[in-house]
Amino acid sequence: MNLIKSKKRVADHGEVFTPPWLVEQMLDLVKGEAERIDARFLEPACGSGNFLVPILQRKLAAVELKFGKSDFEKRHYALYGLMCAYGVELLEDNIAECRANMLDVFADYLGLDEADDLYRAASHVLSLNLVHGDAMTMRGIDGKPITVVEWGYLGKAKFQRRDFRLDVLTGMASFTAEDSLFAGLGKHEIFTPAKTYPPMTVPDLAAAFDDLGAAV
Repeated sequence: MNLIKSKKRVADHGEVFTPPWLVEQMLDLVKGEAERIDARFLEPACGSGNFLVPILQRKLAAVELKFGKSDFEKRHYALYGLMCAYGVELLEDNIAECRANMLDVFADYLGLDEADDLYRAASHVLSLNLVHGDAMTMRGIDGKPITVVEWGYLGKAKFQRRDFRLDVLTGMASFTAEDSLFAGLGKHEIFTPAKTYPPMTVPDLAAAFDDLGAAV
């Protein structure tokens, strides 16, 4: 694997990709979390997915181990695993590659094609979870504050979406440094979603993706 795309990108952005063997060793240090379907990971400079893709692969392996005998559960928990992976990336080609790489891994696991509701639902999730922006300023490429979408699986094919501002979440982390980013749920008034959506099904998420495409 080539660890750089160009010397200019290294000079301008400090872009150097982590080799796969090192990624796997680093993930082994948090093996329990990396192999937990609902563990949330945020990569603030996600590149084309060097960390997020193997994290997703580990989550999908956990889905297969626990729900492999039930197609219904496997499909929904695989989507939930995807929902728990987040990234921010400054360079446009990298974020596009990251979304495509994550979608390829997800679709290959479930044998999906582009016409499948679940494929389009996953595309919608990735368009929200993988943000084209700057994690240093916590703003998207449009200059607006980065939104982190917290997804929850309610069971019975229904998902809950709540939106938070990244700068607010990192502020919350300073209140309870010993806890994980999301462990402080409800502990402080600052941890209030900017918006909460009604429960959504896979067809709902697929329709949201279709609507977004029609609006572009």
